[in-house]
Amino acid sequence: MLRIGVIGCGTIGTSICRAVDDGMIEAELVAVYDRHTEGVEKLKSSLKNCRPETLEVMEMSRQIDLLVECASQEAVYEMIPVALAAHCDVMIMSVGALADDKLHRTIEKLAKDNNCKVYLPSGAIVGLDGLKSAAVEEIYSVTLTTQKPPGGLAGAPFVIRNDIDLDKITGKTVLFEGPASEAVSAFPANVNVAASLSLAGIGFDKTKVRIVANPALTRNIHEITVEGAFGEFTTRVENIPSPANPRSSFLAPLSAIATLKKIVNPFQIGT
Repeated sequence: MLRIGVIGCGTIGTSICRAVDDGMIEAELVAVYDRHTEGVEKLKSSLKNCRPETLEVMEMSRQIDLLVECASQEAVYEMIPVALAAHCDVMIMSVGALADDKLHRTIEKLAKDNNCKVYLPSGAIVGLDGLKSAAVEEIYSVTLTTQKPPGGLAGAPFVIRNDIDLDKITGKTVLFEGPASEAVSAFPANVNVAASLSLAGIGFDKTKVRIVANPALTRNIHEITVEGAFGEFTTRVENIPSPANPRSSFLAPLSAIATLKKIVNPFQIGT
């Protein structure tokens, strides 16, 4: 049985742990970790069947087969290389960290050298399977337009840096328009999906991103348009925000759970 450890006990980490606890994922939850100890204890006390230890990444990596990162881009820098060096597979939710080409190349080399896998779930978007297929031939353009209620963008570095008062936005407002390479650092908690698109398609500098604050919305909307030698496709998903974290979509933890189920399932569907 697959032995997993989870870094980050927030919305996504908790959802994964409870899915293992409920038997939805056929795996053993060996360990959890979060810098906020109260979050760890709250999570552990909510589990009915699993009794994971609280271990830091070095010790955790010696006891598991797969490390699941659900914490932050900083955690990707600090913990993913440690796990790979310990011959441990990894799943990364904070995909925006991979906009750093040096980190991306380091993780890729460590994975190859240690015969490990790096899993990047689709997150809150749909259409990555089509993009991966299209990328076999030439892709001309990839554009992501993300619309969220203003409150869902609170705390983003771009909002703070530009002193944007989200409470004063009364109509649909474009806050950001530029390459994914800039978007993932400007809105790190909001558009990890831009990083996934960039990695599957034409890269961070060529993938275009628009971030829109729309007070009329109650859902997070991601619309993706891809043009290439294959033709053109557009996908649109209207996500219910996570009840525990409005900056994230409910589909994101479901994507993480689906990825883990795919890992342990011998029957593989989709590209």
